[in-house]
Amino acid sequence: MPGHLLHEHAVVECAHVPGHASPKQTDLRVTVSGQRIVTKPMLYRISGCSNPPPSSGSGPCLTATWTSAAERIKASGYPVLLADSEARCTPTNTPLKIVSTQTRVKGT
Repeated sequence: MPGHLLHEHAVVECAHVPGHASPKQTDLRVTVSGQRIVTKPMLYRISGCSNPPPSSGSGPCLTATWTSAAERIKASGYPVLLADSEARCTPTNTPLKIVSTQTRVKGT
């Protein structure tokens, strides 16, 4: 099933609201709706995670790595991220949640 391409200003959160996730870098050559897209190898940094520190929990989410992406579309040689792509946070191993992204371009 096609999913919308993920871009630099998409709303992405960790499982511990209000943890906000954003890409550390974007693809410099491809844009959708005037915003740069994101590809699979690019890490996301997380700020505002409410997970308790290591003394009572595993600590707040710091970064996230993508585990799935488009199978048929690449940008700069890497698979692009879609609204249904999956990621895991470090150190909690919880998923990221894509709340909203652009709705003009879809891929598989």
